[in-house]
Amino acid sequence: MSDCDVDLFVIGGGSGGVRAARIAAGYGARVMLAEEYRVGGTCVIRGCVPKKLFVYASRFAADFEDAAGYGWSVPQATFDWPTLVKNKDAEITRLEGIYRNNLVRAGVEIVDSRAVIEDAHTVRILKTGARIRARFILVATGGRAVKAPAVPGIEHAITSNEAFHLERLPGRIAVVGGGYIAVEFAGIFAGLGVATTLVHRGEKLLRGFDEDVRDALGRAYARRGITLCLQTGLARIEKAVDGLVVSLTDGRELHVDQVMIATGRMPNTEKLGLEEAGVQLAANGAIIVDEMSRTSVPSIYAVGDVTDRVNLTPMAIREGHAFADTVFGNRPTRVDHAVVPTAVFSTPEIGTVGLTEADARQRYGNVRIFRTTFRAMKATLSGRDEQVLMKIVVDGETDRVLGVHIVGDGAGEMIQLVGIAVTMGATKADFDRTMAVHPTAAEELVTMRSPVA
Repeated sequence: MSDCDVDLFVIGGGSGGVRAARIAAGYGARVMLAEEYRVGGTCVIRGCVPKKLFVYASRFAADFEDAAGYGWSVPQATFDWPTLVKNKDAEITRLEGIYRNNLVRAGVEIVDSRAVIEDAHTVRILKTGARIRARFILVATGGRAVKAPAVPGIEHAITSNEAFHLERLPGRIAVVGGGYIAVEFAGIFAGLGVATTLVHRGEKLLRGFDEDVRDALGRAYARRGITLCLQTGLARIEKAVDGLVVSLTDGRELHVDQVMIATGRMPNTEKLGLEEAGVQLAANGAIIVDEMSRTSVPSIYAVGDVTDRVNLTPMAIREGHAFADTVFGNRPTRVDHAVVPTAVFSTPEIGTVGLTEADARQRYGNVRIFRTTFRAMKATLSGRDEQVLMKIVVDGETDRVLGVHIVGDGAGEMIQLVGIAVTMGATKADFDRTMAVHPTAAEELVTMRSPVA
């Protein structure tokens, strides 16, 4: 197409879009990227990065307490919420600058504006009205937090977006939801000394995770003093003199200072011109793509959370890279969405990769389970009552490790390395012949010998 202004126009400056733009530019493509808010997307600006910083902050109180068992006399600690928010904001600004500089160095032109699709090869920049012709268009607009259910008074609630910018730390909070975001923020607020209630309509937290993991987290959160209101939901939020009154569907009332809704996210596809351009969408607004991330319009692709496949930052990055390799690098690349290590930064932390026990039994039938729970060595002198769970799911016919699930300190770091072995198709025998590193918690992964089921 000789009449094109660019080879690639990327809509969305998050992890997937940035990676695709940089790699495509590296192959010699003329690339333009439009971002209407801040470069970095959900993960860097209002997701995993600031959240992890908050998680770190929330764990210091327990560390100060644990130090006494090791002979340290720690003065009464105090916490200042505005300092945390200010320092977090400074770090996010620093990271955004790095993202921008990397794009510029790669030769990508950045447009600070919302952009919409007009047809298979045309994008309109709303700030200037300019129309850009592109050989290919990549949609990488991610997802957004939604307030659901739409009950009376829902306008008084916040989402995780606003939680990062609260002027003051609430004394009491109700977090509504049972997934990653709800669980992580409940742990953050509880660790910072907030009286925390977690409201979830399900019987257990973290639907889709291994049942032993779900049980372990529920017990751990109850021990931490988090009030779990399970099998109930939000009915109404009302303003009160001293905060908010939350009515639950089971008749209970909660008196809190803040309500945070973390019941789900939606793909960011509204008013992008996708349907007008012929791009097929799922019922929830997600862009339907094939295994190469191509939409129903051959020149339009989509990666990341906007496709609602595996909604994790590393997956968006992998999909963006694969798109650039395929379209501009003459290296057709498919992304494996099956074996994906992931972590939940609750306290205790969760790391998991591969199949749950229930899924493995459904698919393979003959399954062996290796499981252990123990008190971490650090807790022996601190006196903290916290259990570590490690579980390995094995195919009884081939001895291949189908899944690994960890609950405990450092679970996220451990599962990244275990994920390499599981991705390579390691067997339980491979785990068994691996030398243990002693004394560590991770050595339990290679010393479990007898199946429990």
